[in-house]
Amino acid sequence: MKIFIPLIVMAACLLLQPATRPGVHAFPLGEHLEQFQLPNGLTVLLLERRISPTISFTMSFRTGAVDEDTGATGVAHMLEHMLFKGTRTIGTRDYKAEKKLLERIDAVAIQLDDERRKGSAGDAARIEALARDLTGLQEQANALIVENEFDTIYTRNGAEGMNARTGYDMTTYTVSLPANRLELWLRLESERFAEPVFRQYYAERDVVIEEMRQSYETQPDRLLATQLLTTAFQAHPYGRPAIGWEADIKFLPRAACEDFFKRRYCLANAVVAVVGAVDIQEASRLFDRYFTSISAGSVEKPFITQEPPQRGERRTELHFEAEPQLMIGFHKPSCPDRADYAFELLGAILSSGRTSRLYQSLVMDRPMAASVDAFNGFPGSRYPNLFVIKAAPLKGVACSDVEKGIYAEIDKLARMPLPAEELAKAKKQFRADFVRNLDSNRMLSRMLAYYQVLCGDWRYLEKNLKIIESISAQEIQSAIQKYLVSSNRTVAVLVKEKK
Repeated sequence: MKIFIPLIVMAACLLLQPATRPGVHAFPLGEHLEQFQLPNGLTVLLLERRISPTISFTMSFRTGAVDEDTGATGVAHMLEHMLFKGTRTIGTRDYKAEKKLLERIDAVAIQLDDERRKGSAGDAARIEALARDLTGLQEQANALIVENEFDTIYTRNGAEGMNARTGYDMTTYTVSLPANRLELWLRLESERFAEPVFRQYYAERDVVIEEMRQSYETQPDRLLATQLLTTAFQAHPYGRPAIGWEADIKFLPRAACEDFFKRRYCLANAVVAVVGAVDIQEASRLFDRYFTSISAGSVEKPFITQEPPQRGERRTELHFEAEPQLMIGFHKPSCPDRADYAFELLGAILSSGRTSRLYQSLVMDRPMAASVDAFNGFPGSRYPNLFVIKAAPLKGVACSDVEKGIYAEIDKLARMPLPAEELAKAKKQFRADFVRNLDSNRMLSRMLAYYQVLCGDWRYLEKNLKIIESISAQEIQSAIQKYLVSSNRTVAVLVKEKK
């Protein structure tokens, strides 16, 4: 399972179209895709595409880190882990006995967390006794558990690419199976989301905390990105890490996951996209059989604080034992605003390939940077986000000098019209990426679900090329003049700590 915190953020967010590959002819999706909605609100997209005897499944929920409550950050990611732990019939030898133990584990764990939360004022002897009791109860519960049974069933049936990703905007579960395992997927997933059991919760909570320490707190790229976000977003939840804050996670009770699941994992908040060697009529019948009986629930519509306009440059430093880095973020609109498409092209113009502007000026002509990247849509796409430029100075070069070089290139684009051939090249590259990113049923399944969940219509996938082709040089220049200004930027610099 991987948390989805893109640092080269969703270049795939807009780089998608019906796939083409040698020997496979592209086709209009609308002529082959069947869309329907079950009475409980679940949206289903079925696309027959027989390029291999397999089917790719994506189930996406319009919920992620932005929907978490203050004090309960990390719950969306924690819930993703829990949904691989099984159900009342999968992953257990005796659920009736296990259920009683889970209740006792919760009671002891809550008392233990309450005492530990007191810090130095906590009763050390009581903490030790409660920890001992919790370990004993967990050992009893583990004796009733069939470890990783969910994964084992899928693996034995030829599954590939089973994964889940929790981002700011959505949470996605994916897997590909042989074509004759359609009903297996429906049976497992309908049960997973109808009656999950959050077993081994407190042990898994420790795993997540350790994952955070090893995979995030020791990675300078991720730390700097977090620093940028916490500075750029002062009101909106994009300003906190998608994995959550450790101070919240280490005291997050199992009940918080259950509550988040009930409020956000309603089927009306979900989309399933099935692509591959699928019989549309059979699949429609089986979806009705397995999913219709699941309760619709009530989709919560949380209030998300809007980020106020930025009225001055913000700067922040991260002190860490790593080579210096620089990240600059500019606030901008999200899709479907045309400025978002303009920035998609600008990212390519600035940093895609050896002939791009920043590569030429900072890496080739007057070597100042070892690398430089510009990317759009950080850290998510449901709400206004950032256009980001990231650079790593050469040894002995100050971040401030690289920063000045970046602004010089932005200023040129703001003052002088973009040459037609440069814009044409960016669009051509966009088209190539567009095709390459959908050279599989798995990717097409993911992106159909993505657009249906975040844009409310999978057809945005087909519209992107047309919109990109219509973006003019003047629109790109106008977007630069409006958004890439000093008062709208946040600068995060990694300063190398001395040993």
